[in-house]
Amino acid sequence: MLTKKLDALKIKKSKIEGKGVFANRNFKKGETVVKWDTSIVLNEEETKKLSKNEQRYIFPFRNKFLLQQSPARYVNHSCNPNTKVVNNSSDVAILDIKKGDEITSDYSLFFTPDEVMKCNCGSKNCKKILKYIKK
Repeated sequence: MLTKKLDALKIKKSKIEGKGVFANRNFKKGETVVKWDTSIVLNEEETKKLSKNEQRYIFPFRNKFLLQQSPARYVNHSCNPNTKVVNNSSDVAILDIKKGDEITSDYSLFFTPDEVMKCNCGSKNCKKILKYIKK
């Protein structure tokens, strides 16, 4: 299910990775940019039955796994993100976002100890390799 704010967002090709979510209007710092559809919650066994492509969109959620839907599934990682995940159900602007900007978040904040990912964000402070951060 698409969010009510989809008219405020646009999904298109990203320079970071595949598809991305882009602001179709300005967002103020502190404003909810993407409200997630949390209707598809899976257990670990169910996640293993998903295709490799669908497994890319799994997010740890309340001791289970959320299969993210559009547009949230297309929010790309950045080492210099413009949103943060709040209450495991939305991306909130951590700075003012201008119309046309790609909506990004820091994936590494939610990695498990064995997860590693090559970063393609292109930001000046890019970590190149993302891995678990001890909290």
